[in-house]
Amino acid sequence: MLSLCFGLTQGASAVWKDYSDNTNVFRFKRNEGMKIALTFDDGPNHVYTEQILDILKENEVHGTFFVIGENAKIYPDLIAREIAEGHEVGNHTYHHPHLKKLTKEAVRQEILLGEEALYEIDDYRPKLFRPPEGMCSEEIIACAEELDYNVILWSIDTLDWAHNSVENITEMIMTNIRDGDIILFHDHVTKISPTPEVLKIIIPKLKEMGYSFVTVSELIGTR
Repeated sequence: MLSLCFGLTQGASAVWKDYSDNTNVFRFKRNEGMKIALTFDDGPNHVYTEQILDILKENEVHGTFFVIGENAKIYPDLIAREIAEGHEVGNHTYHHPHLKKLTKEAVRQEILLGEEALYEIDDYRPKLFRPPEGMCSEEIIACAEELDYNVILWSIDTLDWAHNSVENITEMIMTNIRDGDIILFHDHVTKISPTPEVLKIIIPKLKEMGYSFVTVSELIGTR
C-alpha cells in the first residue's frame, strides 16, 4: 500500500512527504472488490449535512464523516443521526487548527478534545483521524498512533470547498476513479456547495459501473 501525506489535488506534481512505510497512514486501499469510500470533512452543518445524509439514505450508501468537535457540540443531533444510520464518524480535531504550528502536546489535546466531543454525544469513540487540510508530519502521525488512530487522507480531492462546479467535479471523479479510492468532500461549505448535486449524479453511475460504497474502516480492513 502506498501511503502519502497528501494535501494537494489528485494529479498535482508535488506531495509533501511519502509515508509509504507507515501502515497507519492511508490515502487509498486497492482491492479486487471495487470498493470505494466517500468522506466528508468539517461538519456537521445544519444545511449540507442533512442534505447529504438524505441522499446517502436514499441510495443505501454509507459514508465516513470527519467532524470538527466544536461543530459536533452545536449539532449533536446530526452526529447521532450519522451513527444511527450506519455511517462512520472520524476525528477532525476540535478547532480545525494548523497542526504543524502546534506542539505535540497541543496536537494531542486537539485530538482528545475532538474525541471527547463525540463520546459525550453518543458514547462513540472514533478510530480514524484526518488532520485538517491533510497536513502531516512524523510527530503528528506518531501522536495519532499513540492515541490508537489510523490517519486517513485521500486519493481524490473534489475541491468542493472552493466551489468547483458540479460538472467539473463529476467529470474528475468519473475519469479518475479506481478501486480503493478515498474521495474527499466537505459537508460544511460556505456559500453554495456543489456536493449534494454531485452525489446525486455519481452514486448511481458508479454503482452501475460495479463500484460499492463502504466506510473507511471497511475499506482499510479494520472493521
